[in-house]
Amino acid sequence: MAFMKKNIQQQRILILDFGSQYAQLIARRVREIGVYCELKPWNISEAEIRAFNPSGIILSGGPASTTEPGSPRAAAYVFSAGLPVLGICYGMQTMAVQLGGSVSGASAREFGHASMTLSTDCTLTRDIHDGLDPAGKPLLDVWMSHGDSVTTLPCGFVSIASTPTCPVAAMVNEEKRFYAVQFHPEVTHTHQGVRILARFVLDLCRCQALWAPAAIIEDIVHRLRQQIGDDHVILGLSGGVDSSVTALLLQRAIGNRLTCVFIDNGLLRLHEAEQVMAMFGDQFGLNIVHIAAQQRFLNALTGIDEPEEKRKIIGNMFVALFDEQASRQKQVKWLAQGTIYPDIIESAAAGASGAHVIKSHHNVAGLPETMKLALAEPLKELFKDEVRKIGLELGLSHEMLHRHPFPGPGLAVRVLGEVRKEYCDLLRRADVIFIEELHRADLYYKVSQAFTVFLPVRSVGVMGDGRKYEWVVALRAVETTDFMTASWARLPYEFLALVSSRIINEISGISRVVFDISSKPPATIEWE
Repeated sequence: MAFMKKNIQQQRILILDFGSQYAQLIARRVREIGVYCELKPWNISEAEIRAFNPSGIILSGGPASTTEPGSPRAAAYVFSAGLPVLGICYGMQTMAVQLGGSVSGASAREFGHASMTLSTDCTLTRDIHDGLDPAGKPLLDVWMSHGDSVTTLPCGFVSIASTPTCPVAAMVNEEKRFYAVQFHPEVTHTHQGVRILARFVLDLCRCQALWAPAAIIEDIVHRLRQQIGDDHVILGLSGGVDSSVTALLLQRAIGNRLTCVFIDNGLLRLHEAEQVMAMFGDQFGLNIVHIAAQQRFLNALTGIDEPEEKRKIIGNMFVALFDEQASRQKQVKWLAQGTIYPDIIESAAAGASGAHVIKSHHNVAGLPETMKLALAEPLKELFKDEVRKIGLELGLSHEMLHRHPFPGPGLAVRVLGEVRKEYCDLLRRADVIFIEELHRADLYYKVSQAFTVFLPVRSVGVMGDGRKYEWVVALRAVETTDFMTASWARLPYEFLALVSSRIINEISGISRVVFDISSKPPATIEWE
């Protein structure tokens, strides 16, 4: 009997996005539970839902109010398909309205922690609680974020939970397998949230937990082999997580028919070019074309101090160099890129009327249409944390996969003003000291991003009995969950004193170190 490969995407959850800031988080939680899911715009059609063939549907939260004319509604088919449905926040409210109930503005809005009393037993929450009230009823610690509430239950529904300000905090119709919660189970502030989502996905939707790193790798490699056949592929390898994992997946799928192009622009971290070549060339045996282009980039940046102009010059130079190399690879038919799922989601959200418009993504700063290569994007269904997990499974180190973000233009946007080799060299050395000490103090993984910035100003210093007039660098460290907002990291004074002392004493040319205490907003994380 022929071996039949199990389709790890066959059992799948459809998440309809009503615009919640947590919508991607719902998808990540379902994936973490071990079940494949996709996030789609709230207004997809019945035909699209049928084509997706979900095992269950989740309706996300959103910023609109169902009391407003023209507010979003799910396709009627969602409630006639015979599938389990879970409504979250706005998803609960549109479920109520669409099935004959009513929603009104609440007398007291709920934002933040709430203690919710479970009054009625149901499959979704059975044996899941954080404690008991004095009467012995189960309690859940949940995270609320709503101004409207369900005031009339649809026919066939019962209220199963309440808070002091929200009489209907959850409702169910067990016969139809419709469940709805006013709180957000996807956020960590709802302590039992993942258990509730797992109960819906695994028990009520009867999905198996097949979505795991080893199975994902096997699935991607299988599909790459089917897609590419005997053709050759070219990939821009930056040494970042996405392009590195893409390279190893392609190597596993097609072997030496993959050509990686690594462009050393002279704007990388200290010894990074040598590390990339050693890791992927020597350790993993990838076929890499190393383009040493430091002088070309620095020449192109001479006299340029405006940040956006620097970015454009660097992007165009990457395109030109990559295009030159691709044109020499006559046998290449495919371009591989490290596009990940959030890129796809954000592109679709930007499309008119919820259309699934997928923009051109890039590891090499955007490529000319004249290249005429077919596109292979093996990571396009994965979130960043999933990419890291399969990278670990493929043999990449935890340290490499969890390095702090590094900007595409590299040190060009961490050297303020004009970029010169002298400035980059000083910055590289100072940054190494900062990162070394963060690791030594066990602080590196406690901050989200940390780096050093070169300031094009001189400051008076004294070394021994001599007066110095040398450069200033700034240390930047932030804490964030989404990089949309960020707080400056409260690093210990003793730690900052040690880093400052090392930089000034060990690097000739730097006389002063400052620490950036700006949050985002109003500041950005990077200085340029």
